[in-house]
Amino acid sequence: MINDSKKRHAASGLANEDRLGREVAWDVSHDLHVIVDLRGWVKDVNPAWQDKLGIAAASAIGKHLPMLAHPEDAGAVETAITGLDTDGSTAEFECRIAASDNSYRLISWSATRVRNHIACAGRDITAERQRQIALDDSRDFARLALSAVSGVGVWTYEVSSDCFFCDAAVSELYGINAEQAAKGIRREYFLANVHPDDRAALRNTMSGGLLHSGDLELEYRICHPDGSVRHVLSRGHTYFNEQGLPVRRTGVGVDMTSQRELEQQLRQSQKMEAVGHLTGGLAHDFNNMLQGVIGPLELVRHLVARGKTEQLDRFLGMAISSAHRAASLTHRLLAFSRKQPLAPRSADVRELIPSIEDLIRQTANKDIEIAFDMAAQPCHIRCDTNQLESALLNLSINACDAMPRGGVLRIAASVIEVSEVEAAANEGASPGAYVRIAVSDTGSGMPQEVLRQALEPFFTTKPLGRGTGLGLSMVYGFVRQSGGFVTIESALGQGTTVALFMPEAVVADEAPRQPKALAAGPAGGAGETVLIVDDDETIRQLLVELFGLSGYTSIQAHDGPSGLAVLKSEVKIDLLVSDVRLPGLNGKQMADAARVGRPMLPVLFITGYAEEAVSDGFLDDNMAMLTKPFSIEAVLAQASELLRRG
Repeated sequence: MINDSKKRHAASGLANEDRLGREVAWDVSHDLHVIVDLRGWVKDVNPAWQDKLGIAAASAIGKHLPMLAHPEDAGAVETAITGLDTDGSTAEFECRIAASDNSYRLISWSATRVRNHIACAGRDITAERQRQIALDDSRDFARLALSAVSGVGVWTYEVSSDCFFCDAAVSELYGINAEQAAKGIRREYFLANVHPDDRAALRNTMSGGLLHSGDLELEYRICHPDGSVRHVLSRGHTYFNEQGLPVRRTGVGVDMTSQRELEQQLRQSQKMEAVGHLTGGLAHDFNNMLQGVIGPLELVRHLVARGKTEQLDRFLGMAISSAHRAASLTHRLLAFSRKQPLAPRSADVRELIPSIEDLIRQTANKDIEIAFDMAAQPCHIRCDTNQLESALLNLSINACDAMPRGGVLRIAASVIEVSEVEAAANEGASPGAYVRIAVSDTGSGMPQEVLRQALEPFFTTKPLGRGTGLGLSMVYGFVRQSGGFVTIESALGQGTTVALFMPEAVVADEAPRQPKALAAGPAGGAGETVLIVDDDETIRQLLVELFGLSGYTSIQAHDGPSGLAVLKSEVKIDLLVSDVRLPGLNGKQMADAARVGRPMLPVLFITGYAEEAVSDGFLDDNMAMLTKPFSIEAVLAQASELLRRG
């Protein structure tokens, strides 16, 4: 009996402690607590009603809880309360409660039925909901603003799920399902339509080190399902958690397609305008050169008709000289487009520059002083020295034109080290050792608007017909093709300096540019059979006559298939001389097919389209290339060399 009494006393003590704990929690809680009966009439409220709403307990007790709510919310409160029809059932609802100052506070309630009463706990979420509404309004406003701008949309990349969330504008731009994109799509699906050439860069940007930086800006292309290619500019910002780890990246996608198409149209328009500018000067130059060819040849025909031969050599020399001038202009045009094949060799600039001194002095007027400033140490480069000489002569002529009343033309050469910062500031440059070749004048200089266009093709400040505007552009093309870069410094009244930066070369012993045997005249044949394939009848007949007069036996064909038919026959062929661009089957295809049965066949390609000559891997063993126009000495010398090696 004593033990039972102790147990009852202990249980009563625990119950009292539990009740006391609940009472303390009831009194100190910042949340609203209310006890109502099963019909919703208030039986008790905690002190938080006074603290949060200014409603005293005496004012609330005995009131119907739905009547304390906003009239629009009363029905929902009553439905939630009366719906708790079993002991232990729960409900959650929200309603606005009128405070003593007649304002309404939004309360989130959790209600539980305990026997014949219902206990409700409420949390004031007014400020939280206002923030959410403000955020939603801000998003709606931003979405509305973006929708007013065609081709702009919003995307979010969530790191944890590796998913993208996009609005309708981005979905359309990327060619993905808008409904799926709004719910979130995996990154790989989002990237599926990115152009294959751009996909790796975008993938690395999104998942690599850049994800840990603040901002992103990247332009790439989308292969849209409708068959078009879209240009997209993405700008975004990365958000981080308290540990500094990236959580999400949000940004905009901008459709740049129309702008890029307009830029392309503008470039084409500028190209056509440039052709118009080119016409006057280039036509003037070519007409002079053609006159220098046609005139002497007509005189030769006139003299031959009269049986006079004493001046034929002089007139023929004039025609050949003019033709070479025309070829030189073509080569300069190709150098500008960077399609002209170069013949690089090592040279010391200090020895090269004096070789054109006489030409420069003939060009400059007597009031111009010419000075050379050569470095003490070697200035070795590897380039086409003929092109470099032409470039320096071109720059010197421009410098002299800038000093009509006299001045100083200075050509300097030195070895310098280009830093990473300097290389980054110049297109096509890399850090390292360069030979700097500077051509300076003390002329009038160039204003900034002219300086900005100085390297553009066809830009010239000379009168119509006096220049093509290709000088500096061709120099720029040649230097870039040789692995270097160009800078121009100029100011009004202070002269101009054009500097060519050519990579310094390691010198090795090289054979002379031309075999000395050429000086003795064209090489001759010993009856070898040459197959000549060219679709231009004039050139084909010229080559037939040339090889025939030089001791060879010639066979001719007018296109690739007919040439290949000869090569597949039993006819002995010692050398194939072929144009590259042929109807039906090009020269390289024909030669490759022929070498299946004639693996050691020597091949000499002759082309007027120089891009073939600069293509890596175009020439195989015992193949050579000459570009039109060519000299008979070059053709015969190259043929002799190929036959000797074959």
